Amino acid sequence: MHQRLLEHLTTAVVLLDEQLRVRWLNPAAEALLGVSLTRAGNTVLECLDGEGGRISAMLRQSLRDQHPYTQREALLLLNSGENITVDYTATPLSPRELLLEFESRDRLMRISREETLIARQEMVKVLTRGLAHEVKNPLGGIRGAAQLLERDLPDESLTEFTRIIVEEADRLRDLVDRMLGPNKPVQHGPLNIHAVLERVRTLLEAETQRVSLARDYDPSLPDITGDEAALIQAVLNVARNAVQALEESATTEPAVILRTRARRQFTLGAERHRLVCEVSIIDNGPGIPEALRESLFYPMISGRAEGSGLGLSISQVDPASAPGADRV
Repeated sequence: MHQRLLEHLTTAVVLLDEQLRVRWLNPAAEALLGVSLTRAGNTVLECLDGEGGRISAMLRQSLRDQHPYTQREALLLLNSGENITVDYTATPLSPRELLLEFESRDRLMRISREETLIARQEMVKVLTRGLAHEVKNPLGGIRGAAQLLERDLPDESLTEFTRIIVEEADRLRDLVDRMLGPNKPVQHGPLNIHAVLERVRTLLEAETQRVSLARDYDPSLPDITGDEAALIQAVLNVARNAVQALEESATTEPAVILRTRARRQFTLGAERHRLVCEVSIIDNGPGIPEALRESLFYPMISGRAEGSGLGLSISQVDPASAPGADRV
């Protein structure tokens, strides 16, 4: 009866012996740790050697002292190579039995980060719209005044200067429009995500000779719903950013991988979706500087001297408005 109750828990439960070998684990633990009871039975879980052996040492001490032990946000390295963050509690049942309870923290931590990012981006959008309004109004006046002045100039050679004023006003107007992002509504329709990625790969191959572009697609993915033009622009901005970073780095054999995967029970913002399509752009470059990671998707933020800082801000999708079957 007790085992049946444990099997239906969503909390991962593992029973260990005095040598920290697995005696039993419930289905939730199998899903979290990526192992089966058949395979892991009577063996020591490699992930318990995480954090330099600190986890296994604390488990042995808990068993030795017959005292429960809890650790928050511990990092476990799974056999698949994936790192997960968990809270776990070790409860000695006897000198020869130790009960472990794991609770994944990755989803909660990501939701918290996304909510914070969304709140910050909304604030930036409000400030950007206000700034755009204050900038575009006088720009229109400057442009109009330059055009009127051009008509009354006595010498045509002086019109070169008024044209410069008009051109610079137009350039600033276009810059403000790019900061605001697309000004047309999203057109959702059925599309093949791999057709989107192939279009991006073709465009990038025409721009670079040094960086190799590889594919790692999941052929089982069905068509999704989205705005094809917007998705191409979003993926292109991210992938182009990776290519440019590689071209400026000293990385040998620079490469970018376009990868697609299906993810189940995935949370975007505050909404949980049964199935999403995940598109990953992976490169072997120097990575994003730590100082830029929290603000990278804000307008005018760039790690490159000549970068505009607008490409990634345009690519950022608000999870609250994203279609349920898509994730970039």
